[in-house]
Amino acid sequence: MLIALPSAIAFGVSIYSPLGGSFLAQGAIAGILGVTALGLLAPALGGTNRLITAPCAPAAAVLTAFVVEYMHKGSGLESALLMLSLLGLMAGVIQVVFGAAGLGTLIKYMPYPVVSGYLSGVGFYIIASQLPKFLGVPKNVHFWESLVSLNLWHWQGVVVGLVTMAVMLGADKITKAVPAAILGLLAGMLSYFALGLADSSLLTLAGNPLVVGPLGGAEGGMAEVVTGRWKAVAGLRLDDLTGLITPALTLAVLLSIDTLKTCVVLDALTSSRHNSNRELLGQGVGNIASAVVGGIPGSGTMGATLVNMSSGAKSRLSGIIEGILALVAFLVLGGLIARVPTAALSGILIVIGFRMIDRHTLSFLKSRSTILDFAVIAAVIIVSLTVSLIAASGTGVVLAVALFVREQIGGKVVRSKTYGNETSSKHIRLQKETEILKQRGDQLVIFELQGSLFFGTTDQLFTEIEKEIKSRTYVILDMRRVQTVDMTATHMLEQVKTRLAERNGFLIFSQIPKHLPSGKDIQEYFDQVGLVRWKSTTRDFNELDDALQWVEDRILKEASVERAEEERLKLHELELFRDRKEETLAVLESRMEKRSFKAGEQIFALGDSGDELFLIRKGEVRILIPLDEKQVHHIATFGRGAFFGEMSFLDGSARSASAVAQTDSDLYVLSRKVFDDLAAEHKMAAINLLDGLARLLASRLRYANAEIHALRS
Repeated sequence: MLIALPSAIAFGVSIYSPLGGSFLAQGAIAGILGVTALGLLAPALGGTNRLITAPCAPAAAVLTAFVVEYMHKGSGLESALLMLSLLGLMAGVIQVVFGAAGLGTLIKYMPYPVVSGYLSGVGFYIIASQLPKFLGVPKNVHFWESLVSLNLWHWQGVVVGLVTMAVMLGADKITKAVPAAILGLLAGMLSYFALGLADSSLLTLAGNPLVVGPLGGAEGGMAEVVTGRWKAVAGLRLDDLTGLITPALTLAVLLSIDTLKTCVVLDALTSSRHNSNRELLGQGVGNIASAVVGGIPGSGTMGATLVNMSSGAKSRLSGIIEGILALVAFLVLGGLIARVPTAALSGILIVIGFRMIDRHTLSFLKSRSTILDFAVIAAVIIVSLTVSLIAASGTGVVLAVALFVREQIGGKVVRSKTYGNETSSKHIRLQKETEILKQRGDQLVIFELQGSLFFGTTDQLFTEIEKEIKSRTYVILDMRRVQTVDMTATHMLEQVKTRLAERNGFLIFSQIPKHLPSGKDIQEYFDQVGLVRWKSTTRDFNELDDALQWVEDRILKEASVERAEEERLKLHELELFRDRKEETLAVLESRMEKRSFKAGEQIFALGDSGDELFLIRKGEVRILIPLDEKQVHHIATFGRGAFFGEMSFLDGSARSASAVAQTDSDLYVLSRKVFDDLAAEHKMAAINLLDGLARLLASRLRYANAEIHALRS
């Protein structure tokens, strides 16, 4: 309470001062009533432990600007008082709507430059609005004129304000037992009374512009202050209410952000978690109640909350007690409050405004990467001082979005680019087929994409693809890391498809995301816009490996490497045993086992013992590593004429993967025992077999090394 009350009185005096010196007391009462109403209701309904809710600087800035603008229109005092209450009431209702609609979570994610900018703007605004009061110049004097017209200054007020500010700024170095605002206010009052000993006119209340004055003000007692403004409701017009919508929305947003910012800090310090939407409901009800009784609106305040926490608070009850104590302090110390110097209150507000300015942002000027963030903050501050806070918030959000778009545009959407002769599918080919794919693989280019494909990155992607479509027949776009695609990017991909089709080429998509964080299904989107149709020159594959295998099969077919009818190969037709003696092969084949497997049947499993070498006479076999009960990782596919199982055959260890027949398959099976017996009788044949294994394995490894090198580069 000792932290919140002096600031609330200062905010109230600042808001009501444009109405005239006789209304300063009403401003003080409005501040006290705001502390009381907010303290009693917001903690009870909000639910955030330890949070202290009280009138705050953003409310003072918005309401002061509103009063100044409203009075410039020539409106009456009673009408101005009513509009102040209605403005607070509407802001509270909007906060309740925010909470009920679940917007509390969204408000927390407003960009930091925007929050920093408008809080700094509020700080500058408060300082600018308080400087004339601090100097004691008449209210009709222009701001810049008040700074240079020394003859208009009240030197007594300047002295009191300087003493207040000096003590408030240095209080933490002396003691933390008493809040700095209280020490500053006491120092300001003592210095004012000391000056009053030399000039007795300073000690009078009636007509003294340097003090708050009697709390009844110009309108009679406190009851009249609370209820009098509602008498003007009868003269209210619809235009008056519509004119409040923009400032009420501004006020609601600022108060909500100020509260939730304090809640986030409190969560970090106490390892707790607040409910943003419930807190907005509580804050909204508190601000409605404050407006009804004639108080000024507020939010969860950082300073009072941190003092509350460090003093040992654990629950919401501390916030309620703070509201009760504010009312008690007013009833007990009402006479003393009337003698508070306005210069002391101005000094307190100037310090508060100074502390609201985010001076850390000046460091953003040191780095080229953050200078644009500083520009956003500076723009928000300038707009808040020259136009309005709601315009500043809008400006900040627009600029922050522009920075985000710029960041997206600056990022690369092409993660990697490889060619068909640098990589291959997991289908293990025969040596002859592999050589053909090396020679003609440059017909294929694979782009691995990432990030967002939208209007900002479309030109970048098209430039990269355009370099290749003039000389490539197949373009694969790996979409696995793509986050989103908009219509502009889709139209560009249509153009790429058309240009490839003119050259009998194909645009091929792999791993198009189906479930993005945004909920969008890009594959369904492509189907809807007609980009992916199997009958056209576009193809879509679930896996990159499937796309690669499809292209490889077409390249081999175009090279007139036709696959023979699926007849069982003889041993001498296998690549491993070409150009071997028929007699030796006949002996070997007679000792080999012949096995057949149906499509989907398991040949061996990961971890199985076994030392057989398998040679494929017919069909295809997939080598897999199980990841869990449902998922497997595809390592390779072996076709007719290839072999697998060589690792266990060579070292006798357990199987390092599983083998499953992809199609009906017939195999030759050579066990290590049979091989060892053969080696004892036909040493040269055994050596030739091992030599053939070594050569083919070396060829596979060399190709794998080249593929790894291409991927890394």
